[in-house]
Amino acid sequence: MPFTALRADRPRAEAGVRAAYAAAGLTPPAAFVWLPSPAAGALLSVLLRPGLPPATRTALLATPALRPFLPILITALQNPRPTSPPAPDQGSSAAMRRSALGTAPHEPDHRLPSPENRLPQSEAATGSLPLGDGPLRETEATSSPDGSPTESRTKTEASPPPENDALPQSGTETAASPNVFPQGEAAVARGGSLRETDASSGSVVLEELLAGIEAGAGVRERVRTAPWERERAAARAELGPRGWADVWARTGALTWDRVNELVTRIRRAIGELGGEEHGPLLRAATLDAVLGQHDAPWLELFASLDRLTPLHGLAEVAASAGWWWPYENLVILSDRPTDLHRDEPGRLHRGDGPALAYSDGFALHAWRGMPIPPDFLNTLTGLTASRILAEENAELRRVMLEHFGYDRYLADIGARPLHQDETGVLWRIDLPGDEPVVMVEVVNSTPEPDGTRRTYYLRVPPRTRTARAGVAWTFGLTEAEYRPLQET
Repeated sequence: MPFTALRADRPRAEAGVRAAYAAAGLTPPAAFVWLPSPAAGALLSVLLRPGLPPATRTALLATPALRPFLPILITALQNPRPTSPPAPDQGSSAAMRRSALGTAPHEPDHRLPSPENRLPQSEAATGSLPLGDGPLRETEATSSPDGSPTESRTKTEASPPPENDALPQSGTETAASPNVFPQGEAAVARGGSLRETDASSGSVVLEELLAGIEAGAGVRERVRTAPWERERAAARAELGPRGWADVWARTGALTWDRVNELVTRIRRAIGELGGEEHGPLLRAATLDAVLGQHDAPWLELFASLDRLTPLHGLAEVAASAGWWWPYENLVILSDRPTDLHRDEPGRLHRGDGPALAYSDGFALHAWRGMPIPPDFLNTLTGLTASRILAEENAELRRVMLEHFGYDRYLADIGARPLHQDETGVLWRIDLPGDEPVVMVEVVNSTPEPDGTRRTYYLRVPPRTRTARAGVAWTFGLTEAEYRPLQET
């Protein structure tokens, strides 16, 4: 679920929102506004903020990195999805767990979505604070609007749990309740299709649409935080600190680190879109979001304790959509990504495009989990050891080192080994303004088909002083404990 790149199941997500509102004693929202990415959702959330100075709103819409979102916001606000019939009966706790967390037949976790499961990708544009949300291991089945299953996919999703916690689909949409968009039709009539307008007139149309929206107060506290905290407090009281930590270790902790890392990256990237002046506003808006699919780690914990009933609506949205912002009268929902690429340890990684991408162009570029500029890898042709050493950005320098090759770099700079024994060779690369890169060079004891043996460079902690200690660390052992009878 947290690492899903399949199309959002909008009817299911909307039913989940209505269920969450009902559980909180709230009237269902009058309209749903779907956007392609959490970046677009955060921007609209800022623009709907009560008391936002008109000058700030105008400046936001004129920010170069945010202007591409104008046509997306206008299209979404011109085509809000209306409320639907009340959410169906939630049923038994076991049934709800099957519905929210999925029980379709398991398939392999391929990490990188296969081409047939990957939606078309637009040109990439260019994401930090944990909310107490970590990931899931389960198979999620998506369904068509009529409820029939259409796709299924297995998700992989682990320290004690933290204490603290789009463009509309094709087809005609019915206008939302007039008390939410009382001036919407007039703005639409004056603005027409945004694609027929220039940026300045598009900004005027959007401002007119925004002026006519009565979103009401944010209700995240009632819809998500309060029920979440009640279930967590009850579970901790029942299990005690040790039992609580044990359950978390078996469930949410398995994917918490990777999910929280991804959420942090997304938040940072959204803030960067606004620059120094408006970045804090956008970043703050990401803290007002319910994280949808990225709430999976905590939901897995609650499901394992049979405590998902009060959180059924939240689990339904998490199983079918991305981040969302709940208000009294409307809800902003974002689609899931269209592309997601990770390496074997689960880090964002791609060498020929964005590692995470949404259909509106919002994207993250990464190499083995390290953030990189969109075109960075294309600049590494003719890379030299001296250029690596001259790079001031420590994260980019690490990427350059990996791309160049540790063995080649060691040879080019005339490095001498720090220590050598029968287990391997320990190397150390001192880098200005950064911790040293320490690695142990080992030779695979199993020969390749042609009889040769591959050499590997394994990163180890900077404090490592012997090759044996480095190899032992890769097995989770101390130097004294590492005494293999036979290498494999």
